[in-house]
Amino acid sequence: MSDTTKTLCPYCGVGCGLEASPPAQPGKSINRDSIGTPIWKVMGDKAHPSSQGMVCVKGATISESLYKDRLMYPMVRDNLDQPFKRATWEEAYTRIVDRIETVLDTHGAEGICMYGSGQFQTEDYYAAQKLLKGCLGTNNFDANSRLCMSSAVSGYIQSFGADGPPCCYDDIEKTDFAFLIGTNTAECHPIIFNRLRKHHKKHDRVKMVVVDPRRTATAEAADIHLAITPGTDIDLLNGIAYLLLRAGKIDQQFIESCTSNFPAFTEVVQHYPPEIVASKCGISQADLEQTAKWWSTSQNILSFWSMGVNQSSEGTAKVRHIINLHLMTGQIGRPGAGPFSLTGQPNAMGGREAGGLAHILPGYRLVKNPAQRAEIEKLWNLPEGRIAPTSGKTAWEMITGLETGSVGLLWIAATNPAVSMPDLERTKAALLRSPFTIHQDAYYPTETAKYAHVLLPASQWSEKTGVMTNSERTITLCPAFRMPPGEAKADWEIFAEVGRRLGFKEQFWFQTSADVYAEFTKLSAGRPCDVTGLSHQFLKDNGPTQWPHPTGCKTQYGKRLYTDLQFNHPDKRAKFAACHSKGLAEPPDPDYPFVLTTGRLYGHWHTMSRTGRIPKIQQMHPDPFIEIHPRDAARLQIENGEMVEIRSRRGTGRFPALITAAINRGTVFVPMHWGELWAKDAEANLFTHDAACPDSLQPELKACAVQLVPVKSILPASAIPVGVPQKVSSKLGV
Repeated sequence: MSDTTKTLCPYCGVGCGLEASPPAQPGKSINRDSIGTPIWKVMGDKAHPSSQGMVCVKGATISESLYKDRLMYPMVRDNLDQPFKRATWEEAYTRIVDRIETVLDTHGAEGICMYGSGQFQTEDYYAAQKLLKGCLGTNNFDANSRLCMSSAVSGYIQSFGADGPPCCYDDIEKTDFAFLIGTNTAECHPIIFNRLRKHHKKHDRVKMVVVDPRRTATAEAADIHLAITPGTDIDLLNGIAYLLLRAGKIDQQFIESCTSNFPAFTEVVQHYPPEIVASKCGISQADLEQTAKWWSTSQNILSFWSMGVNQSSEGTAKVRHIINLHLMTGQIGRPGAGPFSLTGQPNAMGGREAGGLAHILPGYRLVKNPAQRAEIEKLWNLPEGRIAPTSGKTAWEMITGLETGSVGLLWIAATNPAVSMPDLERTKAALLRSPFTIHQDAYYPTETAKYAHVLLPASQWSEKTGVMTNSERTITLCPAFRMPPGEAKADWEIFAEVGRRLGFKEQFWFQTSADVYAEFTKLSAGRPCDVTGLSHQFLKDNGPTQWPHPTGCKTQYGKRLYTDLQFNHPDKRAKFAACHSKGLAEPPDPDYPFVLTTGRLYGHWHTMSRTGRIPKIQQMHPDPFIEIHPRDAARLQIENGEMVEIRSRRGTGRFPALITAAINRGTVFVPMHWGELWAKDAEANLFTHDAACPDSLQPELKACAVQLVPVKSILPASAIPVGVPQKVSSKLGV
């Protein structure tokens, strides 16, 4: 069909290929402000190597979100207690440039912060890095990938010397043993899971173990479900390593030739015998030993993880101990084997390539490396020393910077921190203190718009051209195939125009997104993520392509990394980690006896800015809920469907109870998606804390201590005697 456009799904990191064509049905249109505009028909692209024509409900319904509640024009206000008024782009740009210049005078460059998104295209990411880290001289750019994948980044760098998942999706059909930990792949990365499930069912030899405190749809498909106690991941991983060492099932030649720090690792592992590990993890010793046996006897082992590992105060250590198991058995650099981080967002990988976190620079460089800073300064034609030598503020440090007054301007783009940040009441209070906040988004209203002084309308999927990189390092060109609504602009265009108005016309010479990408590829030369052989035209002509893909490469360069067993540390060896388990940053106690964990649902995406506006998905997941084990519910006298109040040391909310044996006793679960626009007092991050991994600085969003109270047991304020604090009986678990 001549008007069909090949593109990429803009939701999770699987990176499913889509084909879009108008209309879905002749004459069918969205009402409200888009009368007469056809709904584009979206189908899976069978030619896309990552998804092979498969698509989940989010991708299948994406076009329904294009015309609903769009931010059409720039909006401004002087104070947060004023209503927004429509403005021209000229007025919006003037306000932003004037404020940046003021902050540079009053706070210095460190007073300027930008919080971006894994939903950016690579061109958006790159333009933002050039503006902030290069031209303005501040590394205060961080992305919501900090809340998502930064522990994986840190773990890969520490173990291998560079970021980048070493595996590819084709490994799914070549593995003998799939080890999934901290990932509900069936709901969060469904197309990957479809491939794995099909392979698993087809071959009796293929085994699957799932590690999760919940019996998710992923765990239901496993041969063994290890329903570990939250916070015992490292105990489990070290326990498996103990059994492998005891049985002598290690690759001694690989260890001696290709790794370092193995003796320190083995010393740690000696403290994790199976009887102690099984007891601490709350699993059977037989299941632990069978898992280790499958690891020792399988030819090709593939591990997957996601937020359940990364969103932890031990996130980097967990990642590295997953990698340890691969290193000690030589399970890397060949088909069907390796440690595979499943990226949460559609272009979080592209953001990592473009330098889109506060401690990195484009091309997998580090801001603390003087030679690498100098390379970028030269390529950007900037004065020596312009790029700051220290890491910028992380997402959470931007919030605390608002509290202390060190942040004079906060620019938020394509993300919704008023729902997604930890310790949400504190986050909202900090946002109220911001002297100047820009919120750049495709939708209005969002929860974060409430805290903005300037709203900028951004074009989104289907309306701008750029590239995205998925979890297996496959880069796909996503062409624009319809006009953006109103006056919306691509994110990179907005950043470039602000740069030009600040006096950096030479640096922001770009006329098209192809220009932006062409410059970015030059900065990748000789780096682990070398894409100098790619361009928009190449991707248009040849289709999705994995990196590395250097200049002169005519065909696929290599699906897997480290096939030569040479790693990116100076000695070319991978490094074992040697960490003891520390457990949760906030364990349960008599006052807060339950562990709350959070996660995604199959149909919804992040904070529902898109999916909350799609009827089919709203019908699929109409309301938030709290999962409670039947024994816990009986002890607290909670009935199914009854409202339950959750309390942590930071916040309070109410959810209807879903009583299910699919959750461990002592653990409860709520979905992460709902903000105050969609449900009252049902924001998961009202309860979470800001404790973070010391290496990745990723917050522990996956676990906090809470108490539960049936709403029927809460006395109304009028019934509480004056001067007597409200207190609920200990039999209610508080």
